[in-house]
Amino acid sequence: MLYFQGLTLFVEYYGHLSGLTMVFYTMVRIPACAALVKLGGGGVIRLVNPAKDIKMPDQFRITLAQLNPTVGDISGNAAKALSAHQKARDAGADLLALPEMFLTGYQTQDLILKPAFQADAAAHLAQLAKDCADGPAVAIGAPLNENSLLYNAYFLLQDGKVNVVARKHHLPNEDVFDEQRLFESGAISGPFNVNGVRIGAPICEDAWHQDVAETMAETGAEILLIPNGSPYRRNKHDLRIGLMVSRVIETGLPLVYLNMVGGQDDQVFDGGTFVLNASGDLAVQMPVFEENITTVEFTRNKNGWQAMQGERDIHGDEWEQDYRCMVMALRDYMAKTGFEKVLLGLSGGVDSAIVATIAVDALGPQNVRCVMLPSEYTSQESLEDASHVAKALGCELNTVSIAAGRLAITKTLAPLFDGMEADVTEENIQSRLRGLLLMAMSNKFGSMLLTTGNKSEVAVGYATIYGDMAGGFNPIKDLYKTRVFETCRWRNNNHREWMMGPAGQVILPNVIDKPPTAELRDNQKDSDSLPEYVVLDEVLEALIDHDKSVADVVAMGHDRATVKRVEHLIYISEHKRFQSAPGTRLTLKAFWLDRRYPIVNRWRDGS
Repeated sequence: MLYFQGLTLFVEYYGHLSGLTMVFYTMVRIPACAALVKLGGGGVIRLVNPAKDIKMPDQFRITLAQLNPTVGDISGNAAKALSAHQKARDAGADLLALPEMFLTGYQTQDLILKPAFQADAAAHLAQLAKDCADGPAVAIGAPLNENSLLYNAYFLLQDGKVNVVARKHHLPNEDVFDEQRLFESGAISGPFNVNGVRIGAPICEDAWHQDVAETMAETGAEILLIPNGSPYRRNKHDLRIGLMVSRVIETGLPLVYLNMVGGQDDQVFDGGTFVLNASGDLAVQMPVFEENITTVEFTRNKNGWQAMQGERDIHGDEWEQDYRCMVMALRDYMAKTGFEKVLLGLSGGVDSAIVATIAVDALGPQNVRCVMLPSEYTSQESLEDASHVAKALGCELNTVSIAAGRLAITKTLAPLFDGMEADVTEENIQSRLRGLLLMAMSNKFGSMLLTTGNKSEVAVGYATIYGDMAGGFNPIKDLYKTRVFETCRWRNNNHREWMMGPAGQVILPNVIDKPPTAELRDNQKDSDSLPEYVVLDEVLEALIDHDKSVADVVAMGHDRATVKRVEHLIYISEHKRFQSAPGTRLTLKAFWLDRRYPIVNRWRDGS
């Protein structure tokens, strides 16, 4: 189909390639006398009179499915899409839209490179098209293997067939993304036609750049639909809104920003789907951290399409969103790996207290077992604090002394250690013995062991490898110690319906305010080995999160010897982080994919 806009002709091309029906738009200039052009692949271009042959609708409905896929569960994800299609049909929608790479889940990492995986996705996509033939068209993200080249693609399923619509052009290769080693960059495509309305679909990163949206607008797009797999980081939603307002201003088109939701390994996709009108005004804002299906109605006026005002969910502040992110990360990690119950060592300290609280809010108190593992260095205060936390949360608490095991290990090693002074070796034996006992319980009870080290400790190696670092998941891995304190206070003062734990004060103020200690020797305090956490966290955030030099941090007012010592501890602890459990990503410099450093590294900043 051909139609005019000034002297420019917009071409809708129907053809076939690699067994798939192709539908795409492009912008060309040809003589007005042209009537019919034949193209390769069985394609045909036909010149029509727009005033007579093209019916321009005045209303258009898009059902936005902000859903939670599971990586590799292709049949399960397809079933979610089919269920959403029924809801879209019931709502009288013209189009059901699902997020980027929804069919396979996201991020697939190297799983996407398996030919059998690609073939399985293609087969399910074809079947989904048939299953959705009766009702609205479906836009869904999935991989495309085309002539042995792999693309991150967005498909239109219509009339029982699979139509290739768009291939991702800008491939992110920073932070947690590594798409340039997985996919080919696709050419910028034009819009696709759904019931007479031309939809441009820049895929995720494509919308963070100006060129793709502008090209789609120039080639006839009337509404921009942006499918995303955009993971949460603190305050990212405001950045998304700002960038999408820029796309709206540049193109003069209304815009739908559709994001997936759910946890995948360390990442959590927070949803927060929204719709902007061409004026830049917010028409719809969907919730964060929960599945949601919303139908948005667009009406055409003399200025183009406009979204009607709909749901405008109010999102919580950064403290609430961080906390909910940790809860969803644990809940989905458990569900998607097949675990139902967790256990953790409850020490009476603030880190294990907040992890226990997150676990109860994610899974319910009946699925959380706390274990106190005292030694002769464990204070009565710690025993009482741990007991209070477990009782307040309503979860089981077991007490297992490590005294007998420690004595046996000490006797076993005595011939080898004879004549040597006690040092950190004996301290670490306690931590490793606790890890051994907790892992034994994990094996016996079939419960996942949670580890409880905060980002400050993980950064400087103030944790025992094969000891308190043992475990399958760490909800607070990206939370500095000073934020742990504040998060405890926030949870004591706030309760939401998505929390499965009780309301009120679940962590005693004493647990939050007392000097932190590992209790591995008499009168031990964390500050014996580390700067005070308020100082340590400022230095760590500068060096890690902002990549500042030593000189920069000294200029902030910190002692140079302290900064150099912290820098040294960060580098020599890399081997521990390499072997640590995955944990919730909250920032741009979370340990694992965001920040990748060599274990062997002799460089130090001399500034």
